[in-house]
Parts: sequence; structure tokens; C-alpha cells
Amino acid sequence: MTDSERLAIRAFFDEATNTISYLVWDQETMKAAVIDPVLDYDNRSGRASTHSADAILEAAKAEGVEIEWILETHAHADHLSAAPHIKRATGARIGIGEHITDVQGIFGPFFNLDNVSGDGAEFDHLFRDGETFRIGGLTVEVMHLPGHTPACIAYHVEDAVFVGDTIFMPDYGTARADFPGGDARTLYRSIQRLLSLPDETRLFMCHDYKAPGRDAYVWETTVSAEKANVHLAGKNEDQFVAWREERDSGLAAPTLLLPSIQTNIRAGRLPDPESNGTRYLKLPITLADTDDSSA
Repeated sequence: MTDSERLAIRAFFDEATNTISYLVWDQETMKAAVIDPVLDYDNRSGRASTHSADAILEAAKAEGVEIEWILETHAHADHLSAAPHIKRATGARIGIGEHITDVQGIFGPFFNLDNVSGDGAEFDHLFRDGETFRIGGLTVEVMHLPGHTPACIAYHVEDAVFVGDTIFMPDYGTARADFPGGDARTLYRSIQRLLSLPDETRLFMCHDYKAPGRDAYVWETTVSAEKANVHLAGKNEDQFVAWREERDSGLAAPTLLLPSIQTNIRAGRLPDPESNGTRYLKLPITLADTDDSSA
């Protein structure tokens, strides 16, 4: 069995947030990692559950694999992470890119959070660009791909790359770059780094939204196919940056932006219960067209 044949991948699609999580394992050692797990969260009621994460745990049990890593591609703005739940169940370590400290530095003050370390200590490991580690006998290389956020990374395992939000399916496009710390030019260059990999390299998306005219959700493509991505085709770097910035200026904020960010910069840890036993997330409010803070 070759190393590529040893690599097993199972995807889990969460339609509520259009997120794909992955269970990835080495079929010889049966050691595994979970990538970008989702905590089910109803923004209208404030209720959270672990149904999606439990499905991954059940699949791992059925396959007979041991989860050693929980790998985040970035601090997501569209779903809450279920990393703490999987860590409690398995003892696995939570990893993210080292530039999560930049994101903590931006959003810790924004939410006026006094429970954010600022040095990434909430995570068990902060990955550097080019760093390698193991899932069983499989070598994983970390690629720092900023632009969507400063901390975005991808995980390159054999002939597969788990790309996070940097790029979507070729018929859908590329990530927005207007979040604090994001940058369209940096995003373009990160995408070019991905596209410099061999054409046959498999790319696994973190999201899919069904491109116009497509009836099914899909999340696997190749470097070769992405070279014809609808947001990139016919555009040089300057043209892409101008187009991306104009498009981003009209996009609405993700529905779960506020609850997600303040949770995910703490490795998915929810706020501690207050004196009444209830946990509370913060909701910053800006009064438009007035300086009256008492309004």
C-alpha cells in the first residue's frame, strides 16, 4: 500500500452552515484527525448541540480509528467549532495556524473580551508555515494561506490539500477578503501558491453553496480544475484585487459572524456560565448616525 493509498478521507456536510468537516486517517496505523468540526448552533434560540460532531465520533468508532488531532483551518466566521467536544471525547490536540494571535489581537478588543490570551494559549499547538507533523504514518505539511483571514492555513496530506476558506469549487469562486485583517492581494497570492501544486493534487473545500446551475453540493476538485476558477479566469492580480474589493463591499456579514468569532478565537470554548448558570455571548451594538451613547 502506497502512502497515498493509506490516506482515507470521509466528509461530513452541514447544510445549515454549508460547511464540510473531514475525518482523515492512516489506514495502516488507524490514527486520525478531524478537520473543521461544526457545533450545531441555532442563532434564534441560542441553543447548541453536538449532533454533527457526534456523527464524526460515531464514524471514527465504526472505522476503528483513534482521533489524535483536531485541525482548524482558521477562526471561522460562519459556524462555531466543536473542537472542545471532540477533545473531551478523545483527548485529541487542537491545532491552528500561529497567526491566530493576530486574529485574537483584532477581535479580543472588539468584543472587549478579558478571557482571550492573545498568545494562542487556548490551542494545543500553533502551526508554522512549512511545518510538518504526522497523522499516524502520513506526513502533513502546513501551508499558510492568508488573505481571507491572517491566520488561514491549509493541510497538505499526500495528494490531498484541505484548503479551508481560501478557495471554493471552480464554478463558485474564491473567499471574501474584507474581514478585519483580510486582504484581496494577499488572497490572490495565496491562491497562486495553491495552484502551483501538481495539477492532479486533490483539493478539499471547507464550504460549498451550489453554484448557479448546479443541483448537488460538492467539495472535491483538483488544482488543474481550479485554474479555471470563475473568479480567476481572465484576471491578472490587479484585476482580481479590484474585482474582489468591489464585490466584497456589497456583501452582508455572515449570519453567525458575531457568535462564531468570539468563540472560535478561544479554540471553540464557549463562555463560562455566569452566576445563574447560563452562558452568554456578546452582541456589540453600533448606533448609526448618532453620537448619543445613551440612546
